[in-house]
Amino acid sequence: SRQNMTGNTQFTTEFYQKSRGCKGYTLEKRKGEESMKSIDVFCHLMPQKYAELAMNESPNKSHMFVRALKMQAMSDMEYRKQVMEGFEGYKQIPNIVSPPVELFAGPDKSPKLAAIGNDEIKKITDSDPDRYCGFIGGIPFNNVSASVEEIKRCKDMGAKGIQIYTHMNGEAIDQEKFWPIYEICEKLDLPILIHPVGGQMVPEFPIEDCSKYELWFLIGWPYQTTVAMSRLAFSGIFEDFPQLKIVTHHVGAMIPMLAGRIENGLKMYGGRTAPELKEKLTKTKMKGNPLDTFKKFYADTASFGSASAIRCGLDFFGKDHLLFASDMPFDPEKGPGYIDRTLKCIDSLGLSAEEKESILYGNAERIFHV
Repeated sequence: SRQNMTGNTQFTTEFYQKSRGCKGYTLEKRKGEESMKSIDVFCHLMPQKYAELAMNESPNKSHMFVRALKMQAMSDMEYRKQVMEGFEGYKQIPNIVSPPVELFAGPDKSPKLAAIGNDEIKKITDSDPDRYCGFIGGIPFNNVSASVEEIKRCKDMGAKGIQIYTHMNGEAIDQEKFWPIYEICEKLDLPILIHPVGGQMVPEFPIEDCSKYELWFLIGWPYQTTVAMSRLAFSGIFEDFPQLKIVTHHVGAMIPMLAGRIENGLKMYGGRTAPELKEKLTKTKMKGNPLDTFKKFYADTASFGSASAIRCGLDFFGKDHLLFASDMPFDPEKGPGYIDRTLKCIDSLGLSAEEKESILYGNAERIFHV
């Protein structure tokens, strides 16, 4: 069974329905639920041509590229199609998996590489309109002017959104030097998707030189997303760009769980800061109730199979700001697992037909114009 999942053996629908390639995990019809179409807005792939060119620029042959190319559903598009066919009415708006281009290419080379990546993912999605509703473009965030031009080109190519990361090689993304990127996305009505970034060389404790136990992923990535959202909110992103749509990965990270701290803790905003540092550390362009500002973000359902997390995100963001996403194909089953788990989680929440339609595809159709 495992050879069928990971090798070159034909991956048949019959086999797929019997086993996920992971002991104890089987695909069963979602009991008591009629199949409903779904649009996966945050899932990943790796075009082989882009990966090869990017690895030539990456001095350490980045582990992420090697790992991605070994994941069959990430780079073998025929296999990926077979996985997707196991879910009736299921379509994707994929993006190119991390690392971000600015991590391994300077501002002189990153624009060309980003453009190649966008050209390649467009070819993939255009070749199979029954499976894909378009693609999410990538940009060279370390070159702002080139990013603006690439966003315009992506829009002309039919991109449905733009992916950025929670920081730019350690720099906060709420700095106004990056404002032209947000401005053009608002102008062109292209949603921005924020993905966490970082690895084992970012320690949890300052005196250590690396992260242990893969906590950089388990805890660090949700924390990074939470910080990026908060910095953007306080920086006035929605005051300056009120029509901008920002989709946050993994159910809005920690924000839904922090609703009480945001609503009540910030009623004493500035009181915890030394008077001489207030101007430097607490000045904000955010207007009104901070809780209302945080609810302007969108979130996806990529929770790795946690119905409780999705419920928390729904309670916080509301049915009109929660979009179906799976994070495919990073599941232990190498493709189908997170799709199946997430759909079953949504089924388990006892939602109305209107709520399910909004989350599974309605919100995606509305904000990505598909």
